[in-house]
Amino acid sequence: MNEETIFSNIGTKERGITIKSPREIDAMRKAGEVVAKTLQLLTESVRPGMKTAELDEIAYKEILRLGAKPSFKGYLGFPRTICVSINEEIVHGIPGNRVLNDGDIVSIDIGAIVNGFHGDHAVTIGVGNIPSDKSDLIKATKEALSRGIAAATDGARTGDIGWAVQSYSEEMGYSVVREYVGHGIGKSLHEEPQVPNYGTPGSGTLLKKGMVIAIEPMLNIGSWETTLLDDNWTVVTSDGSLSAHFEHTLLITEGEAEVLTKL
Repeated sequence: MNEETIFSNIGTKERGITIKSPREIDAMRKAGEVVAKTLQLLTESVRPGMKTAELDEIAYKEILRLGAKPSFKGYLGFPRTICVSINEEIVHGIPGNRVLNDGDIVSIDIGAIVNGFHGDHAVTIGVGNIPSDKSDLIKATKEALSRGIAAATDGARTGDIGWAVQSYSEEMGYSVVREYVGHGIGKSLHEEPQVPNYGTPGSGTLLKKGMVIAIEPMLNIGSWETTLLDDNWTVVTSDGSLSAHFEHTLLITEGEAEVLTKL
């Protein structure tokens, strides 16, 4: 399900860009800490031979233990707590009986709610020993996120973020997924503005102090084109090439953005 479909289900009142109050930012910091701690536990738990459903169960228990609620479970009908996407899967993979194998790369996307506000975070990691092409893709995607975060300053525009991600990624020889994008976040998991991972400097929505957004580059080794599988959630690369995904939730400030999903 792409972001346009998700946005169409949010409703008019929640589509507007909001400047968060100190109380709301505090809740989002707490939500960010929950997802960061849970994702750290998940990355430490990943091993060859485990089922993706096991990761989902770990995440569900940890989010509840930390006093939060899962953002994804039940969201627009999504059946699980986290998204687990393997190799050619880009985003929104549904945990189940699939077994992780040595040499796979796995993207884990997680959200949590504290006092009515969301945090959203994703990483891609290797399972066991992975070849250099996979580790290089992971490193480049993580760096692309860092470039996007550095561009997210008060007075900049979403196109500046997109260009920072796109220019670096394409220079490194990777394609940037265009059909799925970053987003505003707050009381709703997906709010305005949309934050594409491509763009033109100086274009797009103006960023202002107090806005909270999620930046999430998705890089492919092959084409940027995508295909939605029959489960109506899992998105894969159309050419079967490898994909990686990283995401942080961040607060726009007068200086550098504050990453809310970082321990």
